Amino acid sequence: MASIESVTLDVADPAAASRFYTAAFGLDTQIRLRASEAPTTGFRGFTLALTVSQPATVNSLVEAALDAGATPLKPAAKSLWGYGGVVQAPDGTIWKVATSAKKDTGPATRQIDEIVLLLGVADVVASKRFYVDQGLAVAKSFGRMYVEFAAGSSPVNLALYRRRALAKVVGVSPDGTGSHRLMIGGDAGPFTDPDGFAWEAASPARTP
Repeated sequence: MASIESVTLDVADPAAASRFYTAAFGLDTQIRLRASEAPTTGFRGFTLALTVSQPATVNSLVEAALDAGATPLKPAAKSLWGYGGVVQAPDGTIWKVATSAKKDTGPATRQIDEIVLLLGVADVVASKRFYVDQGLAVAKSFGRMYVEFAAGSSPVNLALYRRRALAKVVGVSPDGTGSHRLMIGGDAGPFTDPDGFAWEAASPARTP
């Protein structure tokens, strides 16, 4: 079964981005960074989501991200599905921090239970078929709205959402042009999907 082994963000200043992600979310090896000035405007078509156990932890991570220089897109709040908020990192990547729990069961932590890469696509059904052909296995599927693939031992889950719907969820305009500023590493690559998201063959994590 194919899966994601790494997610690489193209950023203008990798050192500054590394400091941000360590301070905001405690991420180091899970997200890779590389220098790039590839032209991009507006919504890049994807969001990274952090799933946590309770609202207090959502607040803790969102506040840490804002203190580290993130821009608020949606304040943390209750919804039908739970509790969550959305911020934009200084490098432009959009991050959603959420939990399905509506009440706290203990003190806030910085524990992240799951990282999900949400790709905004033009046609969920067509993209689902494409990824199944690449060897990914479907875990959940809701018609033309949403698809989640089985993660296996991967540090990052992959899900597909309609682009316009994803933009609405994170509070931005769906319009955007240029580079996605994203490279996905996995055992299914290399290839480029129907929406221009590029995959490369997985490579070992770089050691400092």
